[in-house]
Amino acid sequence: MGRWLLILLLLLSLPAFSLDSIFRPKSMAYVLQGEKLSPDRKSAVKLLKECGRELVVVDVCYEGGKGDGGRWTKDEIGEIRSGAPNRKIAAYISIGEAEDYRPYWKKEWDADNDGKPDRAAPAFLDKVNPDWPGNYKVKYWNADWQKIILNEIARITDQGFDGVYLDIVDAFEFFEYDSVKMDWQDDRRNPDTGKTYREDMISWVGKIAEFARGTRKDFIVIPQNGSQLLKDPGFVKTISAIGIEDLFTEGNKIRKPKDFKDRLAYLSEMRKAGKAVLVIEYGTDEKSNTASMKGASENGFTLLITDRNLTTIGKSGMK
Repeated sequence: MGRWLLILLLLLSLPAFSLDSIFRPKSMAYVLQGEKLSPDRKSAVKLLKECGRELVVVDVCYEGGKGDGGRWTKDEIGEIRSGAPNRKIAAYISIGEAEDYRPYWKKEWDADNDGKPDRAAPAFLDKVNPDWPGNYKVKYWNADWQKIILNEIARITDQGFDGVYLDIVDAFEFFEYDSVKMDWQDDRRNPDTGKTYREDMISWVGKIAEFARGTRKDFIVIPQNGSQLLKDPGFVKTISAIGIEDLFTEGNKIRKPKDFKDRLAYLSEMRKAGKAVLVIEYGTDEKSNTASMKGASENGFTLLITDRNLTTIGKSGMK
């Protein structure tokens, strides 16, 4: 009898686990240009503090896209965090593209600005993204690129952020395109690593999470897009939530169910794990907004409707 009592006492002493302990924000803000939110920095902090959202994603700097100047201070991040109970502040960072306005960028990498890396460019740099001038595809599995990003992750933790919001996680799709067959090849193998491009991205996100959580165990890691990676149970276990753009609408165009059927199937893995799916939509009219709200509500997703340049608080939790 005494032995069973001892076992019971030991079980009661273990920390309780509940799905409620998993990070599942019901609302979010996503602002990458603080100076567009407000030309006055103190006012921008106040607006973010008072936005009422459970998750706030911001660029590492007040003036997103303006190099290393104006990084948010630990005090400012603390002030924004204090505006709502259990609020998390995540820093935006692109891990699948290099941006020519970041501190790590060297002018000689593309001195003539023709979108093609010059001879002085590092081996990880690839062609420019035609949709976003100044953004260059990278071989994200390259050790030199990973060192650059991990150094930035260290700065992000020093700034006092609660986590990271990882963009261009779907960079594997760029490398899966077969220019000979003129089609995308799922699970295409990377000749540099012997693994698939998807496996390389899963490994890369895992490395970021492990590195950051070596400093802060509760550090949240949220990839944006790349829902195909959710087929990997280890990836689902690693991440805290996932952000998905343009799921139910594309601007004011309402998607048909067949258009997002596959992505919903992948996202079901997050629901099974009790983890949040954050849907970011960019519609501007009532009809598209209604479609976004309906889709998010039916699937239990957290919705943000905002501007595509990410300059405003937007609507989330329908506020």
